[in-house]
Amino acid sequence: MAVKHILRYLKGTITYGLRIRPSPISSIHGFSDVDWAGNPDDRRSISDFIVFLGSNPVSWRSKKQRTIARSSTESAYKSLANATAEILWLQSLLRELEVSQCHPPTIWCDNISTIYLTTNHIFHVRTKHIEIDYHFVRERFMRKQLSIRFINSDDQLDDALTKGLSSSRFADIRSKLHVAKSLFGLRGSNRED
Repeated sequence: MAVKHILRYLKGTITYGLRIRPSPISSIHGFSDVDWAGNPDDRRSISDFIVFLGSNPVSWRSKKQRTIARSSTESAYKSLANATAEILWLQSLLRELEVSQCHPPTIWCDNISTIYLTTNHIFHVRTKHIEIDYHFVRERFMRKQLSIRFINSDDQLDDALTKGLSSSRFADIRSKLHVAKSLFGLRGSNRED
């Protein structure tokens, strides 16, 4: 049944594609999220991120974490570290292309504990097992190379990568990610509006 569901989805979305639109803003921002212990077989979390350059999504990933997280904060922090690494790579690429950045990138996260852990200089005993990710993200935050901000779960754009959503919610997120029907069909000759 799952395979049939996937095939039906693919058949219904085969004409969809990512539309890149001109954007006057070259700022980088991203969304980081996690489905804590979301895999029912091994209880590993699925983390994801989407990184935007201006208004266009340019990088995204959804992946099962290698270890089992003991808390939603740990799981979300691992996802935040992955998003941070991707943003640093994108910044490096833009520097090579001589594209200047006016503001530090922002990552939107819906886990308040994770945001608090980034801004709090006291490292809690219960979170020592995520110390490497903590120092990686916190160092960028303290140097003002990165801004971490809270976003309500209802506004989290990367939920489509980890969670089962209602069709209307999925369509809303798809629209905000600029995924739309292609102007051209599969063969390039059938024009659709």
